[in-house]
Amino acid sequence: MAREVDVAALVQGILDGRRAAISRAITLVESSAPKHRVAARDLLAQLGGPPSGTPAVRVGISGVPGVGKSTFIEALGTHLTEHGHKVGVLAVDPSSVRTGGSVLGDKTRMMKLSVDPDAYIRPSPSAGTLGGVARATTQAMMVLEAAGYDVVLVETVGVGQSEITVSQMVDTFLFLTIARTGDQLQGIKKGILEIADVVAVNKADESGGPGDHAAEARVAARELAGALRLVRSRTEWAPPVVTCSALTNTDIDVVWERIISHRDHLGADGLLHKRAGQQLEFTWALVRDELNDRLRRSAAVREIRDEVRDQVLAGELTAPAAADLILAAYDS
Repeated sequence: MAREVDVAALVQGILDGRRAAISRAITLVESSAPKHRVAARDLLAQLGGPPSGTPAVRVGISGVPGVGKSTFIEALGTHLTEHGHKVGVLAVDPSSVRTGGSVLGDKTRMMKLSVDPDAYIRPSPSAGTLGGVARATTQAMMVLEAAGYDVVLVETVGVGQSEITVSQMVDTFLFLTIARTGDQLQGIKKGILEIADVVAVNKADESGGPGDHAAEARVAARELAGALRLVRSRTEWAPPVVTCSALTNTDIDVVWERIISHRDHLGADGLLHKRAGQQLEFTWALVRDELNDRLRRSAAVREIRDEVRDQVLAGELTAPAAADLILAAYDS
């Protein structure tokens, strides 16, 4: 991105579905460089709003550690491309402290899907902040949809607040879990169950003997369904709990059917209203991200930053007083 960005050529390449153009465009919208942000805004403006016709299906996917998210996403993505869909996968990864790049090798974990001509996989670095996730991932989705991808899967890192952030930029949030974790509900936060639209118990592999994984998965599914009834209002959408096996491609189609059922439940008006609300939230995320960036670049803040830091570390200045000094310097 060192050379000047030819936005018009990039737009045409995206509309033509050229993968190199898509990759360059996503790199551009992820960049925090001021000149790239200007070019990114121009790019998105030229791409216009969502393509005419049915909006792309946006699905957020999270899960407990060891659930096999990558295997599941590859199985689901392959199922969808085999049925005529174009699938984009954005994996929201932790960022490398030194480089700011993604540290997880998603393409190496989804070998079959990564060579599928109707699929596109992209690690989407968080740049260390949830604001970075919101800005980079939301705009990357827009690029993929303009390029004709009608299903976009967003995989979260599966820790902390990132699931909430991703749930606020997709139509349906899918939570993956597994049986055989001792207490089936152990480690599953109430907050996750409150935002999940569909729950799938993965690794439900048939063994036909003692320790039948499919049977264990069905027990876990029943327990989760009961837990969901406790945390969700009866007037809301009742998140279905299904079992599947990404390893054996068992009932992957059932999970997709439940995702589409949730989308049908929203209806055209409901989907429009949900996306409008997401755009408003995205607007404020962009504002917060930009203000944070301007604060870091402020010459006045740089002048007092070291002195304020030393005083806070020495116990000579309280955090609220330090914050007031930094903000006063920025305002000046």
